[in-house]
Amino acid sequence: MRAIVIAVSLLFLAGCAGPQQSTPAQVQNLTPQQFKGERMGRKTILVDVRTPEEFADGHLDGAVNSDFRGGAFAQEMENWDKDKVYYLYCASGNRSGKAAELLKEAGFKYIYNVGGFTDLKEAGFPTEQGDGEY
Repeated sequence: MRAIVIAVSLLFLAGCAGPQQSTPAQVQNLTPQQFKGERMGRKTILVDVRTPEEFADGHLDGAVNSDFRGGAFAQEMENWDKDKVYYLYCASGNRSGKAAELLKEAGFKYIYNVGGFTDLKEAGFPTEQGDGEY
């Protein structure tokens, strides 16, 4: 009888805990050195969230531009694959941090804020000039 009471109590307590929820995605902040260790591939997208003018003046090789300040980012991200890995940067890391939070709130799983363009450029990342719209 005692074993039945214990078993029923455990079932009741387990039911009170509610359904197990998966941990929501977290935005990871990476330094340029940490970012150098990341592998880029088909499932990774490097997004420059600066203005088109800033982007045209120079950006990381392979980056696409999605203007956070002008509102393009909020619209464009609605069509992005939530299972891909997103590396975001801007001029200082501020806009990319805010953009990363938007991705997190929208249910994206793999989000990295890699900071500011100048720091990345000084760390030796290859850069280019011109278009690169997403």
